[in-house]
Amino acid sequence: MTRLINRFLHTLDKGLTLANPLVAGAWWHVRHPTRRGVARACAALPVLLLLYVLILIPFTPGIGDIRKAKSEQPAQILSADGKLLAEFKPSNREWVKLKDISPNVVNALIATEDHRFYQHFGLDWRRTASAALHTFSGDRQGGSTITQQLARNLYPDEIGRAPTLTRKLKEAITAFKIEALYTKDEILETYLNTVPFLYNAYGIEMAARTYFDKSASELNVLESATLAGMLKGNSYYNPVLNPERALQRRNTVLAQMVKYGKLTPAAYETLKRRALRIDFERQTEPPGPAPHFAQQLRKWLAAWADRNDYNIYSDGLVVRTTIDSRLQTMATQAVILQGNQLQGIANSAWGTRAGCANGRDLLPTFLRETPEYRAAKDAGMTDEDALKRLSSDHHLVQALCESKTRVQADFLAMDPRNGQIKAWVGSRDFSQDPFDHVQQARRQPGSTFKPFVYAAAFESGAKPTDTLPDKPVEIALAGGEIWRPSDEDEPSERAISLRDGLAFSRNRITAQLMETVGPTKVARLARAMGVRDSTLDPVPSLALGTSPVTLKEMVSAYGTIANLGGYVEPVMVTRIEDRNGEVLAEFAPAAPRQELSADAARTLVDVMRDVVSRGTGSSIRSRFGVRGDVAGKTGTTQGNADGWFILIHPQLVAGAWVGFNDSRVTLRSDYWGQGAHSALPIVGDFFQRAQRSKLVDTRVKFETEQEPGWFAERTDRLRAWFEHLFAASPGQSEAPVVRREPARRVPGGAAASAALGVSGASAASGASGASGASGTLAEPREVPQPPLLSAPASAPRPASGAVDGEVRGGGEPALAPTPTPDDVTPPDAGSAANALQAAPASAGGAP
Repeated sequence: MTRLINRFLHTLDKGLTLANPLVAGAWWHVRHPTRRGVARACAALPVLLLLYVLILIPFTPGIGDIRKAKSEQPAQILSADGKLLAEFKPSNREWVKLKDISPNVVNALIATEDHRFYQHFGLDWRRTASAALHTFSGDRQGGSTITQQLARNLYPDEIGRAPTLTRKLKEAITAFKIEALYTKDEILETYLNTVPFLYNAYGIEMAARTYFDKSASELNVLESATLAGMLKGNSYYNPVLNPERALQRRNTVLAQMVKYGKLTPAAYETLKRRALRIDFERQTEPPGPAPHFAQQLRKWLAAWADRNDYNIYSDGLVVRTTIDSRLQTMATQAVILQGNQLQGIANSAWGTRAGCANGRDLLPTFLRETPEYRAAKDAGMTDEDALKRLSSDHHLVQALCESKTRVQADFLAMDPRNGQIKAWVGSRDFSQDPFDHVQQARRQPGSTFKPFVYAAAFESGAKPTDTLPDKPVEIALAGGEIWRPSDEDEPSERAISLRDGLAFSRNRITAQLMETVGPTKVARLARAMGVRDSTLDPVPSLALGTSPVTLKEMVSAYGTIANLGGYVEPVMVTRIEDRNGEVLAEFAPAAPRQELSADAARTLVDVMRDVVSRGTGSSIRSRFGVRGDVAGKTGTTQGNADGWFILIHPQLVAGAWVGFNDSRVTLRSDYWGQGAHSALPIVGDFFQRAQRSKLVDTRVKFETEQEPGWFAERTDRLRAWFEHLFAASPGQSEAPVVRREPARRVPGGAAASAALGVSGASAASGASGASGASGTLAEPREVPQPPLLSAPASAPRPASGAVDGEVRGGGEPALAPTPTPDDVTPPDAGSAANALQAAPASAGGAP
């Protein structure tokens, strides 16, 4: 080996001599050093090291950065009325002053980590040299002072953590800067408030709460020594997972305190025999009054801050939002109250306390979807053996059952005039259900989608008094399938007005209207009005809400209705300020964009008033006493999987959804599963509280009334004369689509001249010649009404099932002895697979 090395060096000497004589001469001196050469080299090393240090200084954190690190402030999120909603902290930390930290902590820390802390200026040369000697001898030791550790913790990216000379030099330079800028007490305070302690606990205060359920000021010697001992290796000396190691390390810290005079030997002998006595509890940040809203706002604000060169965790931004803390509290209380009541119903329906005793049909399906089942199958077990094994695990079955049958609910309220979101509740309990159902969950909206069908019809010239026959409906779909929507009662063959069709949520009437208007137009209009993120499948069954959407989209679209056709994008923030109150950005409401004609919107609002005055949502007045000019719509999907209700007022639109995360799970009740009994009480409770608190003005009304002009009056007379003159003969076949009746004036706008002669064949073809036909509304005259719309209050319930919530006589909803299902939506009835087997949609009068 030596011969090979000598041969290599000889060859290198020759090569360098031929290439460059000067280099060859220098290489010869390296190979044959003299005493003078060695002395010169030793003298040059410190100079070179100093030069390298000077080069590194610009690449270490500056003094301004250090000052900013100490004074960093998280963004504060405030409500419109000035209440704190949230703080965006990078970690779970609460800063405490050094005087509020137990002296035992400081003594344990200095004795263990840096006993000459008060003597050095950031770098302990003696300890550094000792650590270097031990490392060279194979016993690696750390020599960092508390100040060096602070520099490393504050600036991990700039300094790094690689065991290199460059990293140690950067660390030392930064430590010198910190020592020059801060006092020893400030350094200790900063260190103790930034050091990590596992379980998302940063700083001594959170560590004290996490491991001992007390404040940092209350820590005794043993507890202080335990936490100080963790600093050598959080995971290795974790007192929760590795109590024996943590105990040994704690006693080492106590011995160090004795060594440096912070503890007497007698006290040490007594204390070292005691147990750890951990009182562990993970610390979580308080969710705040609007946690789901804050969660969505954090994403938006982070993007804004990146574009404008701000840090949401340290720059002290103050974000003023649109949330009203009073309305937010009311919404949260309403969701919790109704959610808890429905949970009791779900527990009884499923036998939750007995491990889904009443849901044995679905339990095997749920078990097959668990990781435990997949593990059993991977181990070679058969399906039967795997299910038998899992079913015998009572804890697993109970946990699975409780998870699947947990009732979910969400709520959103916004001001339709400017799009400002006033209340946002994404689930019943953020700590248990952090998933945001308002913006993230897409569910079938059921009959709450029907207003878009009627809006498209009114915009095309239809009138609330136009009628359609209550007859069986068969609509051909692509591929030859037939869609047959139905209601709870059998077809009566009687004419039903569009007003009653929406008020009592008649599926057959809505399906015929959809066939007249066209799914493409309805989908396009719904998107324009606010359903802009979800995909709407333009198929006939869309009329009954088969395309999944979010509550935020639906409330936004209903806001367009309340704003008389003007769409305003929902907004969360009004202004952003810096820590000194200087305005950095303001966000004025966008101007409304007219997506639905004003006349059609006025007509739709007037028709939707009937939903809450005498239709499927009438309990909003009779039960909750909501006053003023309001309108709305209920909705329930197939099998009562989803319950919806949205209420509109000129100042506020509020909507709620109730269901389960797994749509296969329902309340198993045709009564409680309806939107009128599951979701409506949330909105009713909220609106009742808001009106009583004067946060919603009951005197404000929709601007739907317009005085008819001279032309409108004469057009109505001429239209009535033409219809009388050319009335169809008794033997003439009835038009299959729309039949219009002579009109009288009600709120809605100017009359439309194109209403002339719309009957028979022209009605069947759509009679699209109207111009603003929604302006003249007509009540049916001498048109026989279906029994369900005219039965007296004392009449018994029809055998076919009357509509729940319908008004009988005096305007109060009749109490049904046998509750009936809501208007339901076949799951994806527009698809070929489901079109033939779509279950009948229940009573059009149900919520």
